[in-house]
Amino acid sequence: MDALPHDRSELLFRGGHPSQKMTESIDSWTLAMTTDEHGGGEGSDLQITGRVSSKGRGIISGLFVTDRLIGAHFPSCRIHWALKEGDSVGDGDEVLRISGPSGEILRCERILLNILGRMSGISTNTQKWVSEARNIGIACTRKTDWGLLDKWAVHVGGGLTHRLSRADALMIKENDLASLAPGISDECTAVGVAVAGIDMASHAEFVVVEVRDECQALAASRRWEEMQEELGGCERIVLLLDNMTPDMCAIIHSSLIEKGLREWCILEGSGGVVFDDLNRWQASGVDLVSTSALNRGVAPLDLSMKVIEVVE
Repeated sequence: MDALPHDRSELLFRGGHPSQKMTESIDSWTLAMTTDEHGGGEGSDLQITGRVSSKGRGIISGLFVTDRLIGAHFPSCRIHWALKEGDSVGDGDEVLRISGPSGEILRCERILLNILGRMSGISTNTQKWVSEARNIGIACTRKTDWGLLDKWAVHVGGGLTHRLSRADALMIKENDLASLAPGISDECTAVGVAVAGIDMASHAEFVVVEVRDECQALAASRRWEEMQEELGGCERIVLLLDNMTPDMCAIIHSSLIEKGLREWCILEGSGGVVFDDLNRWQASGVDLVSTSALNRGVAPLDLSMKVIEVVE
């Protein structure tokens, strides 16, 4: 599978550390979680050690989020990890040990388990999709519950983050046509006009245009080809095949090949994508599918903490 611009993970983690963008997101979410605890109840100052283990099979995600949580809000606690980000875990396997004052550990327990459980559940689910999809990419969408934390968990599971924000890449959707192609009622013509107005110097690397039928797909790709050839460029436009069945996407794929336009396009199936249809999507000619099913409504990985040592 060719590299796709939908992988934005380098904007979240680079040089062995989370980026500023990712760090700001982590701090926002962990602050909200600790605030909701309202102090977390009473606890003694006895030094204890808790062992977090898995009660199922999955992919561990969220280590540096957890480290940031502990460092910012529970600095008297120390974590020792038994696994690395993205490692597989089995039933009963140790994930980490945390030591510190019992009150602090008991206050952070549920927050820690929620973060690791949710992010690991998303990574585990994503890996299942990626393994089934084989030759096509699997991307999440901007429909997230925990923002960039969801995006990172999808990446750890082998999926594509897609756009991190509205500003991360240019996307032209149906509602944009009214302002980008004012006064043009024919949607095929309007799509071509909208594409013609793209600032290639700023956006050519990652442009997504939503199309709803074969006519719009041909209009967008034809205009893109003309603009790239004028500039001597080789970038491809992403055609978001919105709410189309795999069979409908296959027709557009074949039509683009017939017109000599397929090489200028990345085809993304989106809308109503379900796991059981992945074999049909593999045969549809698309390069990837995008779905919020990777990260929304996903069961968390079941993790639990047990105190294994108390120091009087």
